[in-house]
Amino acid sequence: MSSPISYLLAALLSLLLFNFHGSKAHFVPSTNCPIYNCGNDLKFHYPFWKIEDSTAGQYCGYPGFGLNCSESGEPILSLPNNDSYHVKDINFIDSTITLVDIDVFDQQCPRARHSISVGTLPLDYSPLDVNLSFYFNCTSFPDPVVPPIICLGIWGTKMSYVFTEGEQSDGFEWSESCEENVVVTVMKSKELHIDKLTGAFGGVMKQGFVLNWTTAKECASCESGGGLCGYNPTKADEFLCFCKYSDGLCEKKGPKLSRRLKVVLGLCSVIGTIAVMCFIFFIWRRRNRNRYGPSSYASRIIYSKSYSRSDTEKGSAYTGVHVFTYNELEQATNYFDSSKELGSGGFGRVYYGKVRDGRAVAVKRLYETNCRRVEQFLNEIEILARLRHRNLVLLYGCTSRHSRELLLVYEYVPNGTLADHLHGGKAKPGALPWHTRINIAVETGSALSYLHASEIIHRDVKTTNILLDNNFCVKVADFGLSRLFPTDVTHVSTAPQGTPGYVDPDYNQCYQLTMKSDVYSFGVVLVELISSLPAVDITRHRQEINLSNMAINKIQKHALHELVNPSLGYESDFKVRKMINAVAELAFRCLQNETDMRPSMVDVENELKRIQSDDFSKEKAEEIDISADDVVLLKSGPLPPSPDSVTINWVSMSSTPNDSTA
Repeated sequence: MSSPISYLLAALLSLLLFNFHGSKAHFVPSTNCPIYNCGNDLKFHYPFWKIEDSTAGQYCGYPGFGLNCSESGEPILSLPNNDSYHVKDINFIDSTITLVDIDVFDQQCPRARHSISVGTLPLDYSPLDVNLSFYFNCTSFPDPVVPPIICLGIWGTKMSYVFTEGEQSDGFEWSESCEENVVVTVMKSKELHIDKLTGAFGGVMKQGFVLNWTTAKECASCESGGGLCGYNPTKADEFLCFCKYSDGLCEKKGPKLSRRLKVVLGLCSVIGTIAVMCFIFFIWRRRNRNRYGPSSYASRIIYSKSYSRSDTEKGSAYTGVHVFTYNELEQATNYFDSSKELGSGGFGRVYYGKVRDGRAVAVKRLYETNCRRVEQFLNEIEILARLRHRNLVLLYGCTSRHSRELLLVYEYVPNGTLADHLHGGKAKPGALPWHTRINIAVETGSALSYLHASEIIHRDVKTTNILLDNNFCVKVADFGLSRLFPTDVTHVSTAPQGTPGYVDPDYNQCYQLTMKSDVYSFGVVLVELISSLPAVDITRHRQEINLSNMAINKIQKHALHELVNPSLGYESDFKVRKMINAVAELAFRCLQNETDMRPSMVDVENELKRIQSDDFSKEKAEEIDISADDVVLLKSGPLPPSPDSVTINWVSMSSTPNDSTA
């Protein structure tokens, strides 16, 4: 019965906070805090400001956050070490800024000049960053021996080296044998491995690094009172506090209320709020007295039994993951603001948020708290809590079993889904080259192989569940439909679930779920990587509505070139053609109707790694064609039908969320 009061109180508090403090997410700067541009597409505003516009006698923003404009029209930030950096990107949602050292911007073999330092500015390094240590003009050699940086020159017996943070040789005294040590921050990348770094550090440095900004100490009181921090540099950096939604200074808004009057007005407001809440609750109670019937009551009993009263509360762990309070996640998502929604699907909605320790998170909010939802909630926690793989999305925590709603908290993966980049809103010709696609295939295969080795079937492999970070590294997500696979049986009998276009036809007919069901779904993903086409499209020909049918028909007719996305260079690049042919052959094997004819996931992973590493040189490579024997394998069973009436229903309903975390 206290639930409606809690909701009303939360709504009233959020309304009061909005009225008194404004909404940071929807802030539109006043004329005192304009939006700036240096000539390129990057626009910036508070807390950043344009230095050349501060000559008017004042500026609105943080000290040290002033940006100059280069002759080429790019914003430039100077850090306390007097180094200048190109501003590559500013994310006002995540409060992050991406910088590239001007000294390395157009250099193939950049010479790091200074260690990066943010000084006393309200800036901090991001978890996306890692440090590179450069050692110049060294007279000794590291043990074990690593390649020197040849492009920087060799002066007699003196050589230079670069290491990723933590990879330096413990037994080597750099300070005694090297003339200079410079520490440079860069974004994490697959090129940072010691075997690749020496030849790739220039490209990595040109990608820049990410800094997080926090509220400037001297601006905290101004911003907490609804103002925007500013300064007058002509008067010895005189502090100013601008009003957020009007021109002028906040100090000039009129006489302040006395402390006693503020207390009286506050008490009156509280009493009035309580009276309104009681009246609304009384009306709600009368209208909903018979709301809970037997089925709903039974659902509550099941939910109660699923959560024993011995459960831990805030700050503790449940099955190895952190327990967040509902209020904390409510505040992190701005009370589940629709503008922060990342996606939605059959299980619930997913919201972007930032928890108290500063981490960006994705919060999955399940639609209901009935028996089935509780089972899925517990299942996902049980599975994710014990898995650790660099290509699986990380579960940060969940709400307590006593929470009013079931919430799961994941790491936020910022670059959307593979589906977005193949045939969604982020798809652009040539933006996802073949070497990136084959790497995505390898990393996804590695994650699924790891799941199968852990006796877990993913059960919903698809491109919307393959998330990508800013370096296009894979994070496989959504284990809500996963099932722990008993080691003493060959399959699990269960009603078919999954997403149309990816469902194993053998599983769909026989209700027998095996690890080979994931292999079939991954085969569809491989075809999507080759073609950039969605798994289901009702605008295509009737026999090609399902992408798997289209791919099999093209392969059987030796017309693979009609399926491949033209931007991949299939016709012009010999190596790309050989690799795509090999991946198509592998996808063909994965898409066999009969389960036993498909390879295991570990075999798929190994084959993808072989394809990626093979140089396919023109002299020794032979044309890779799908053999007649393979074609006969497929002909042993009929192709899965795709009637228009069924497919239309498939497109409108999905068993799992189509979002960035789900």
